[in-house]
Amino acid sequence: MELIDVHAHLADPSFSNDLPEVIKRAKDAGLAAIVVCVSRLSESRRALELVKSNPGFLFLSAGAQPGDADEAETAALIEFIRANRALLVAVGETGLDYFPQQSQSRENQKSFFQKFIELSRELDLPLVVHSRSAGQYVLEQLIQEKVPGVLMHAFDGNYKLAVRALQKANIYFSIPATILRSRQKVKLASALPLDRLMLESDSPVLAPVPGQRNEPASLAKTCRKLAEIKNISFEEVALNTSINARKFFNIA
Repeated sequence: MELIDVHAHLADPSFSNDLPEVIKRAKDAGLAAIVVCVSRLSESRRALELVKSNPGFLFLSAGAQPGDADEAETAALIEFIRANRALLVAVGETGLDYFPQQSQSRENQKSFFQKFIELSRELDLPLVVHSRSAGQYVLEQLIQEKVPGVLMHAFDGNYKLAVRALQKANIYFSIPATILRSRQKVKLASALPLDRLMLESDSPVLAPVPGQRNEPASLAKTCRKLAEIKNISFEEVALNTSINARKFFNIA
């Protein structure tokens, strides 16, 4: 039995004092791999060092935080991605964030998102997508594009949108620990087939308990809840979500 966390921000400053302990707790909880996600230039070098020092356990995905990154940071992150293509398992997170008070306009966000879609195709890497309050718009844009594969991380949209998207594109959805307290996540997980689901922590956010720092070890709770919703065993969820993750990210 193994668990794979497909989305964790382990280069975040909140892990600067105890990351070795966080990684140990993850392994003790049954995790066999973690995809470390970069969405800000300030975290890129730290994430690269982490992946290089934990081969076979930590893997790298890099993009730009939607609604946040400017032209200069986006260009620098694209350069970082191209320079480290051999170590990357995905492009992202990227996407659209239409939550109020984002610094970038919707039109700028769409332009930035398109750059990363094209980069995904150029490098033949799957795309990890953020879509806060923008699920419909993200899926519409993705369905029009041919991308090697798409992972919708912590999707907060209507489950009916998600089901329709499965019929039109090679899209997966990763479920965070907020499924323990979110009716929307329960409905989403109930509606989607197990062969299109993965598990994520989105550490340090989206903890099982609001306000607490999250970490990859919480994946066991997510897996248990998903098994309850699907009325199958913990082991079956762990096995299938891990198979999906290894296939999607090309992790041996």
